[in-house]
Amino acid sequence: MAVKKVKSASEMLASIVSEGIFEKLGEDVVQIDLRKIKNAVADFFIVCHGKSRAQVEAIADSVQMEVKKAVGINVWKKEGFENAEWILLDYVDVVVHIFQEGNRRFYKLEELWADADTKLITPTVTVQKRTKKKTSAEA
Repeated sequence: MAVKKVKSASEMLASIVSEGIFEKLGEDVVQIDLRKIKNAVADFFIVCHGKSRAQVEAIADSVQMEVKKAVGINVWKKEGFENAEWILLDYVDVVVHIFQEGNRRFYKLEELWADADTKLITPTVTVQKRTKKKTSAEA
């Protein structure tokens, strides 16, 4: 008989956050599990980056929308929308860090929590890029 592991609320929230990130093609999504770290500020950090200010803002908006749609909660605190170089979305148990690529390399957040379990998250469903519809002349 197979035993099914039940996800905690913070694990489910981290999954929903990741879906919102992948919706806007966020890159190098990493989940940092802080639950075994004494006095950690959250259960999980989710870290990713986008290529531009517009993409970073779109990722943050997508995460907020997906979480609201899935579980009906709003972000507790948010910062960084002024410059969109590093946006932080705090859901208490899950904190989301969305960087522009250069800032992520500079701050090396994953290295600051090197004693935590870290894993690269990949999309569960492949994201299809939108293509131009063929017109009757092209068909």
